[in-house]
Amino acid sequence: MEIQRKAYNRLVEWKKESNGKSALLIEGARRIGKSTVAERFGEREYKSYILVDFNKASKKVRDNFETNLDNLDVFFQVLSLEYNKPLFKRKSLVIFDEIQKFPKARESIKYLVADGRYDFVETGSLISIKENVDDITIPSEEEKLKMYPCDFEEFARALGEDVLLEYIGKCFAEKKPLEDHFHKRAMRLFREYMLVGGMPQSIVAYAENNRDFSKSDKEKRKILDLYRDDIRKASKRYNSKVSAIFENIPGYLSTHEKKIVLTEIDKSNAATFSKYDEPLFWLDDSMICNLCYKCDDPNVGFALNKNESLVKCYLCDTGLLVSLAFSENEIASNQLYKAIMDGKLSLNEGMLHENMIAQMIRAKGRKLFFYTEYDAAKHRNSMEIDFLLSNESKVNFKVFPVEVKSSKNYTTTSLGKFKDKFKKRVGESIIIHPKQFSVEGGVMKIPSYMAWCI
Repeated sequence: MEIQRKAYNRLVEWKKESNGKSALLIEGARRIGKSTVAERFGEREYKSYILVDFNKASKKVRDNFETNLDNLDVFFQVLSLEYNKPLFKRKSLVIFDEIQKFPKARESIKYLVADGRYDFVETGSLISIKENVDDITIPSEEEKLKMYPCDFEEFARALGEDVLLEYIGKCFAEKKPLEDHFHKRAMRLFREYMLVGGMPQSIVAYAENNRDFSKSDKEKRKILDLYRDDIRKASKRYNSKVSAIFENIPGYLSTHEKKIVLTEIDKSNAATFSKYDEPLFWLDDSMICNLCYKCDDPNVGFALNKNESLVKCYLCDTGLLVSLAFSENEIASNQLYKAIMDGKLSLNEGMLHENMIAQMIRAKGRKLFFYTEYDAAKHRNSMEIDFLLSNESKVNFKVFPVEVKSSKNYTTTSLGKFKDKFKKRVGESIIIHPKQFSVEGGVMKIPSYMAWCI
């Protein structure tokens, strides 16, 4: 089964625009399909390609970077002979896979691109972590492409729902609801996506086993174990803190405010965000998690008003979150899947919906910010906005507050207060909910399956 990835089109664009003047680095978490899309690109867009996997590259291949960079004729000859692949000038691609395992190869990109004979794509996880680049010079000839788990469009197409997807996009463009029958079908598809997630192995296991959720769960648990292995290999200075945050993500997201509470990780009085900045950076930079910071003043450039002491931590993939949050026994009974598919999981469903919208926003290449206002007299938040989007204009800046609702009954008090406070700065307010599309009182209410259209 082949999943059509949008990243492939980006690779084709890069080849055309760079014309050999730069290498492309595909960054992403483990198991999201970086190597697969790079190899498919080499197979279909070039006369030949070589994939150098640094997880298992021979000593001769590694030594090649140490001894032959000053004689590139010999360097490429070694690669060609070791992998039994011919190389053709301007018609071949060399892929450095899992390049974080061998930083010297990344440093060599400067000379290889300058030589101009072939195109170069790098793939890797955790590659911008400090301990992986301390001893090398990062090449300026390197462009970057961040790759995320399959988004809702890719998932829907993988399951053969192209026609439904086009209909959803058409209805959003025309600002009208789907016919009721198709609305129910689209909500079911969204809930499938929420449970299966966007990791390619999970999708394939689900689709090739007659939509069996338990098959996808097995694949997701393997991926979670890989992430735990990565965390154990992080710097000893902070890997225990990274692990504590990672394992506690379902707990944070199950609370009303969904923020990280340090006292739940570290019972000491010394638990401050200054001591947790490296673990949080690690989780964000590895793309295992999506961090969402409070914006104190939603104005031009949310990041300029970021409050780093107030942060939410979403998992990179909601399907993985389901497997992290619930035990194998709970999932094996299929009652959990039935409750979620029927929209009757009262506990934790809000967590899953919010994580999914965070995932969809990040897949669009946007960073995550939220807004809250605390009422000291009442000892609670008087206003909570789940996510902030903007038109990214410096001349006519508009902020679009987004609230995520997992049930059909809810209030819009916070949106009203936010609009009153920031007035002309606010564009359209958005609610993402399980109900049909509608526009009421300046609020656009869209069903969850339309969130990718925003």
